[in-house]
Amino acid sequence: MGLDRIVVVRRNTPLEELLRRHATASQVKFYLESRGESYSGYREAHDAYHRGVAMTASAIPSSMRSQVIEKGFLPTHMFAEKDLIVVVGDPGLFVNVAKYAQGQPIIVVNPDAERFDDTFTTCRPETFRKCLEDTLGGKTGLEEITMAEAVMEDGQSMLALNDLYIGRSSHVSAKYRIEHGKKSEMQSSDGILVSTGAGSTGWLTSIMVGAYALAGNQSCPLEQVAFPRDSDYLVFTVMNPFPSRITGTGIIRGRAAGNNPLKVVSQMPESGVIFSDGIESDYLEFTAGKTATIMPAYQKAHLVRWQAR
Repeated sequence: MGLDRIVVVRRNTPLEELLRRHATASQVKFYLESRGESYSGYREAHDAYHRGVAMTASAIPSSMRSQVIEKGFLPTHMFAEKDLIVVVGDPGLFVNVAKYAQGQPIIVVNPDAERFDDTFTTCRPETFRKCLEDTLGGKTGLEEITMAEAVMEDGQSMLALNDLYIGRSSHVSAKYRIEHGKKSEMQSSDGILVSTGAGSTGWLTSIMVGAYALAGNQSCPLEQVAFPRDSDYLVFTVMNPFPSRITGTGIIRGRAAGNNPLKVVSQMPESGVIFSDGIESDYLEFTAGKTATIMPAYQKAHLVRWQAR
């Protein structure tokens, strides 16, 4: 695999975030313990994470160009075409990185298996050296994960690895016209969720579990909610649609694909937004008259898959 540089992406630990707010470890300790929290638990998680980052970085050959960047610098960082991205952290960090990558292969290192899920894990810090050797030698595979994209009529766009939310930034009903296939109607709801296969086990599943419970069913058939991460379609669902003389409930759930996208026209004079993967601070303004077209993105996330031998 012809790669020129390795870019390691790390994030601040919860303890580091608290230190930013409270300045010293003693103040953090007082703050946590005064609220019944254990400072030692935060410290242990912090130490475990940094051991994993250090072990991963030390396994990179000195002959290779490499750098370590913080999650906060991702929006302004330009990944080069021949970069190999190494994410050290939880699944959420990979989700965030995937939106800024442009098809580069991504290795996900789980530095703390006791605290982080293995949703996207490629390897552990102790096996990273061998995984890297195999990746550079072309002995690993790539999983192509479908992403979602919302494109505005003015050319602005937003990618999502898990899901897109279309609605209001406050707890006020979203008003819009929804178009899918040959159907179109005005709606008022808590917003629209558009899920990828990767995100279908998260927010989409939560919505469906709640819907089944409200309908009086004992359990939701989860195998009917989740779908493959490489699917060529997205699933959308309208959250808490309100039926009235003006607004309908005829388009509640469906699939958005390249040949059958979902279109939404905003009827919200203010606070209309589209954001991805639960990050509300990074959004597209979606106010009255604006149109968003949602479909699977041309760009995919390329996750390195490796098996220890």
